[in-house]
Amino acid sequence: MGSMDRSKKRVQLWKKAVVHFLLCFVMGFFTGFAPTGKPSYPGMIKSDMALANSPIIEPSQAGNLGINRSLSESTSLSKAPENAEGENEEVKIKLNPRRQVIIITPTNDKDPLRGVLLRRTANTLKLVPPPLLWIVVESQLESSDVSEILRRTGVMYRHLVFKENFTDIKAETDHQRNLALKHIEHHRLSGIVHFAGLSNVYDLSFFEEIRAIEAFGAWPLAKLSAKRKNAIIEGPVCQSSQVIGWHLRAPNAEAEELANININDNIHISSFGFNSSILWDPERWGRLSSTEGTKQNSLKFVKQAITEDETKLKGVPLDDCLKVNLWQLHFSTKTLPLSHVEDSSFGGRQR
Repeated sequence: MGSMDRSKKRVQLWKKAVVHFLLCFVMGFFTGFAPTGKPSYPGMIKSDMALANSPIIEPSQAGNLGINRSLSESTSLSKAPENAEGENEEVKIKLNPRRQVIIITPTNDKDPLRGVLLRRTANTLKLVPPPLLWIVVESQLESSDVSEILRRTGVMYRHLVFKENFTDIKAETDHQRNLALKHIEHHRLSGIVHFAGLSNVYDLSFFEEIRAIEAFGAWPLAKLSAKRKNAIIEGPVCQSSQVIGWHLRAPNAEAEELANININDNIHISSFGFNSSILWDPERWGRLSSTEGTKQNSLKFVKQAITEDETKLKGVPLDDCLKVNLWQLHFSTKTLPLSHVEDSSFGGRQR
């Protein structure tokens, strides 16, 4: 009898446990379908859903698209206030991208210092914040170390060659510059163009200053020579940032001949720069397309555009265009034993 009573009690305990478990399970199951309460901010759910379904919009496009104001306000309020300053700086960077600088450098294989000067110029351009494109032009040769030097520079570059033969160095150099300008026009490379000789020496602030050029810009250039005690300044004469005249290189001209000097032929090639779009979209800058005389001479066309329309020509730097940030050194190679020039930059080798 005792064992039967104990077995009955165990069965009853198991029944109670099963019933209690089923009741809790049923109550929990139906409780999950019951609403727990209304949200404190009904508009937040709508805004979040709209934000999730909306396309990604760049800051520069925000002003041109019909964006819901309440959505933009709600998203800005949901961000931490301490990050507001950093986000504003990021938006400014996206709205004002840094302009590309396009450097054109003609080279000549008859220059015994070409390899050394190319490496020195590359060392300078490496320090310039991108974007920057270096276009180097030379005559086509069976063997040339220019390509090897450019590959080791770490600078974004384009190496152009030509087959024409020239007896006049000035004509060859102008042809090289025109070839580079045609390359820019054909590929529509956007940026501020500057003609850089291998003998040029720069203050790094120069490259940031010329990025501010809208159409045309000009700046002073100081020419230095070991035989001269004083530097010769060439370039614009400015009043504030407005160009009102030019320092021209005409040392042998008489006073009465100065009025007849052609400005285009006497402006130093490294003392001005321009927006590259003038080459393929001159109407944008209020000029007609190239005339027949300048159609095949892009360099001549650019010089005429700069000197004829001084309203679009600004002095660089804009705050003080009398400041010199560019120097030109004149090297004498007659007394230097340059049969073997050694340079350690970029793993230089003996020549």
